[in-house]
Amino acid sequence: MNWRQRIGAFIGGFDAGQHHRRLRGFRATRAHVNALIAAAGPDITARARWLVRNNGYAVNAVESWAANTVGDGIKPISKIGDAARKEELQRLWLAWTDEADAEGLTDFYGLQRRAAREVFIAGEVFFRIRMRRAGDGLSVPMQLQMLPSEVLPLERSGAATNGNVIRQGIEFDRIGRRVAYHFLRRHPGDSTDPGLAGEVVRVPAAEVIHVIDPVEGGQLRGVSKLAPAIVKLFLLDQYDDAELDRKKVAAMYAMFVTSPAPENPLAPADEEDMSSGVEISPGQIVRLDPGEDVTVGQPADSGATYEPFQYRTLLQISAALGIPYPYLANDMVKGNFSNSRLALIEFRRRVSAWQHSVMVYQLCRPIYARWMDAAVLSGALSLPGYEANRSRLLAADWLPTKWDWVDPLKDANAEIAQIEAGLKSRTQTIAERGYDAEQVDREIAAERARERALGLDFRRPGSPAQGVQAMPVEGDEADQSDETDAAEDRPRPDEDQP
Repeated sequence: MNWRQRIGAFIGGFDAGQHHRRLRGFRATRAHVNALIAAAGPDITARARWLVRNNGYAVNAVESWAANTVGDGIKPISKIGDAARKEELQRLWLAWTDEADAEGLTDFYGLQRRAAREVFIAGEVFFRIRMRRAGDGLSVPMQLQMLPSEVLPLERSGAATNGNVIRQGIEFDRIGRRVAYHFLRRHPGDSTDPGLAGEVVRVPAAEVIHVIDPVEGGQLRGVSKLAPAIVKLFLLDQYDDAELDRKKVAAMYAMFVTSPAPENPLAPADEEDMSSGVEISPGQIVRLDPGEDVTVGQPADSGATYEPFQYRTLLQISAALGIPYPYLANDMVKGNFSNSRLALIEFRRRVSAWQHSVMVYQLCRPIYARWMDAAVLSGALSLPGYEANRSRLLAADWLPTKWDWVDPLKDANAEIAQIEAGLKSRTQTIAERGYDAEQVDREIAAERARERALGLDFRRPGSPAQGVQAMPVEGDEADQSDETDAAEDRPRPDEDQP
């Protein structure tokens, strides 16, 4: 104990900083998170991937996280004022999203979902921007290649030939800016990929997007969100397997037949005595030999503490992962509507913060900027004055998928009341649903014009727009006038009938 600890023990103060009996075995490391990740990162990632492949709770947590953070995709709505140019840009972007994946397995929004899964499992993911030739037939000559965290070796640190510093596979210049990434050409664990193992390629940082959710200042590489729950998930999985196996073995023995001791215990048993058991059927009467007795097997129950213990353990895992218990265990029985709604509100606040601080800021915006540069330079998109007004033309709102509630009618009525009270605008409400207000208004106007042309009206009776009279279809004027006259001649309900 040094002199500072002696003074702390003498004057008291923070109990958490004392070294008395209760905290004698609590020796927390003072190492920086980068050193801890360098030492334990590969094992944590390997164990997290194993759990996602083999544990139902782990895979459910990952899929729930990806579905809530990305959903159908976080989509951009350009803020360009010219409606025609904005429409042209949005059409070109939509066409490119189907071509974005260099592997051709999904679209850009599918890459977002895969990125969310990778960040949850491994703590990080990399995207390499691949510029293509004009002859490749792409709407915009650019694609994205997703790289897992294992292809950037944590152990690669030292000095580069140009004098820069390499830390955990990332090259920094003299003022601490990232200038390059030193990737392995092949995944270190993929034995099906032929070639030289351990070969490294230097990729400029301008061509790489590193998606990471750091938990400490100065953190270089990511750590799995499963890390706080790996031990409990693994032990709970082992416990469930042992309990299931115990019940299975015990249930295999239906009954035991006790026979008297043989006169000659060393004599070989007959084949009949060595049979595996007595076959039984419903209502069967079994005659026993003199001296034999039957004992029915009674497998031990799991006990009244099994389910409460498992529930409390899953609650701890849920808290460690930041995933609500119903999303983790698919158990909707233990929570009522109010509690479930409170849990969802808190969870969605966390998700919303992660969407904008990680997915939008680190992934969506840089890719959108590189895409627009490539689109303008290749001639696929015409934006006069782009170089002088690049920052203004790049402005866009990124809209995630709207979350659904259990009672959508009440939420819709609440939004209508807020709009009518002037507390929010239709533009804001439509944006929260993941759509562009201008595009929605154009679609509504087109539908109203088509309804009037066809003499249709699908609006609710009594709505403000219901008073707009439908335009008559050509040739039906006489029929409509006859129907009007007949309606005027019909007696009203409150008039006396003859």
